[in-house]
Amino acid sequence: MTRVIASAVAFSLVLLGFAGASAAQDGPRLNKVIELFESDEAAFGILSFDYSLNNARAMATSGLDFVFIDMEHAPFDVERLRLFLLGMTNKRSIQQKGNLQPDVMPFVRIPAAGGAEELVAQVKQVLDVGVYGVFFPAVHTREDALLAVRATRYPQYNDAPDYEPAGLRGRNPSNAAWYWGAGDYHAKADVWPLDPQGELLAMMFIESAEGVENIDEIVTVPGLGGIFIGPSDLSTSMGYTNAAAPEVEAAIQRVLQACLDNDVPCAITTGAGSVEQRINEGFRFVTVGADGGLNTGASTALQRGREAAGRD
Repeated sequence: MTRVIASAVAFSLVLLGFAGASAAQDGPRLNKVIELFESDEAAFGILSFDYSLNNARAMATSGLDFVFIDMEHAPFDVERLRLFLLGMTNKRSIQQKGNLQPDVMPFVRIPAAGGAEELVAQVKQVLDVGVYGVFFPAVHTREDALLAVRATRYPQYNDAPDYEPAGLRGRNPSNAAWYWGAGDYHAKADVWPLDPQGELLAMMFIESAEGVENIDEIVTVPGLGGIFIGPSDLSTSMGYTNAAAPEVEAAIQRVLQACLDNDVPCAITTGAGSVEQRINEGFRFVTVGADGGLNTGASTALQRGREAAGRD
């Protein structure tokens, strides 16, 4: 009898353990960067062209908030991306935290710009393997941004209050649902902040004079999750060889102000010498380095950025 009671107690504790884990998983968001945005905190990350498993493991324990995988300037290889995401799965951290939120969020910049069919296809493929957001290069107009948002969304159910912009994403998220490991993937896989519970970010790159000129229209597209300024391409588009030219900086500040006026997170590349300035100006999403792990320069930029943002 005693053994039966002991077994029942043990079984009850197991159930309570699972219930506790489930409750913990229902607490924080899956998308850590959105959680930071909602708390008005800055997010720090790195630009990566390296899809290797070793780099994935290094990134998963780097102390960064995100890694954005550049498939615009590196090969568009979805199978390698799938392996990279697997390599970033830190099971020990999941166990210790008791929730499924990755320590470092994986995002992807796709190569397509403009053409609807190619763009929609690329977005669908990278989302279906499990990334938490897509970065769209060369967004020049409101129409470009609207297409990007629609490509990131599933078609909504009838009578949904956020039915528009109508989604274009086809539904077959078996790998993404497995990778996220949380509840109803379809319900969570929508764009924030249009869907307040959405876990996907659709971020637009402004890297042309035309994009700057149209920023006030672009920044108000429903479902847009942020604006990322690309200083190098922007300076080239404006006819300058130096991204530090005063005219280029004026364009950067114009885009930033439009974001601040509309409460849209604004992103930019930084380094150890510029990260504090950009955080103090109001940028909420910055890269502090590129591939090669978190080298000395990137580590310094990360520390200075966190201090400037009050996250030290």
